[in-house]
Amino acid sequence: MNVLFLCTGNSARSILAEAIANSLSPSKAMFRAYSAGSHPKGAVHPLALELLAQSRIPMDSLRSKSWDEFAVPDAPVMDFVVTVCDQAAGEQCPYWPGQPMTAHWGMPDPAMVEGTEDQKRHAFSETANMLRRRIELFASIPFDKLDRLSLHRQVRDIGKI
Repeated sequence: MNVLFLCTGNSARSILAEAIANSLSPSKAMFRAYSAGSHPKGAVHPLALELLAQSRIPMDSLRSKSWDEFAVPDAPVMDFVVTVCDQAAGEQCPYWPGQPMTAHWGMPDPAMVEGTEDQKRHAFSETANMLRRRIELFASIPFDKLDRLSLHRQVRDIGKI
């Protein structure tokens, strides 16, 4: 299964979600994660890269990109599209081939935190921990045992945690 994490800038939250999801062990990961933004910043936030490096999470293929890359005919077909910021949840999304399930897992933007470098790092760490917990819950869903409506409800409810 493919999951696309969306955020406006695709520099912090959605990037962290993509990297964390793809770093899960093969026994837990039943999906391939991607990320994109409606108005990508063009670069991954340095504190996101720092946190991923400290966590030894691969980041070779990470880049800030437009969601338009995933709305073209030869793009991977998404099974799930998850917004992780409020701006992307309220925007008009492109048409996603395959009618993926959508969910909103909104959370504060760590890139917007003002203060000391330690306070900013703490915000990124909290965001990554929240994303990891939600992604672990997502990976633990018994996909093959649920009907589409029940599955959609469970994926949406993860955003309330």
